[in-house]
Amino acid sequence: MWALISKKGVRRIKKFWNWVKNETGRSLYLDGYIAPESWFEDEVSPKEFKRELEAGTGDITVWINSPGGDFFAASQIYTMLKEYPGEVLVKIDGIAASAAAVIAMAGDLVLMSPTAMLMIHNPATFVWGEEGDMQKGMEMLIEVKEAIINAFENKTGLTRKEISKMMDAETWFSAGRAVELKFADEILYSGAPPQVTDFMFDRVTVVNALMQKLPGGWN
Repeated sequence: MWALISKKGVRRIKKFWNWVKNETGRSLYLDGYIAPESWFEDEVSPKEFKRELEAGTGDITVWINSPGGDFFAASQIYTMLKEYPGEVLVKIDGIAASAAAVIAMAGDLVLMSPTAMLMIHNPATFVWGEEGDMQKGMEMLIEVKEAIINAFENKTGLTRKEISKMMDAETWFSAGRAVELKFADEILYSGAPPQVTDFMFDRVTVVNALMQKLPGGWN
């Protein structure tokens, strides 16, 4: 979320989320980088998101097309959606990678477009300072990874060791593979999920393409 100051001094907010009312209730669209600025240090973004989430009632559909972003933002959004009293239906129409994949796990039901992708990897951060600072940074990343594994373990039922290895390898899942491993429940617009054995895309090509779209890289 960017905080902007207009010529008149009025603070305007550019969000990475958008609510749309429809016949069945409300849809939440999460597009692009999750929290372009630090959600962790921002008092406005979390409160605004929570206020809008609680402004309505009934079931909601969450559409996700995001390469990831701030883990702390993803963690809080995940928790808010899990706490929401109505049913949360997640639909991945493009990509749910990194932090966005964590948010997707909050759905009571997770559906993926047959052309969508899901990606999980180890967290990353920037640390500046002396040896002690580097060590603290490493320790923090270990704990962040454990927190991320909690969300995937709760959804899939896979062991923590299995999930950890997938994160180490930066694993990309097609819709069929995601359903097979229970990161998702169903594939949109189709019946039974197809049998998929080849789900890995060329890592360099995909990562380079995504990095060009991100402001300063992803976490």
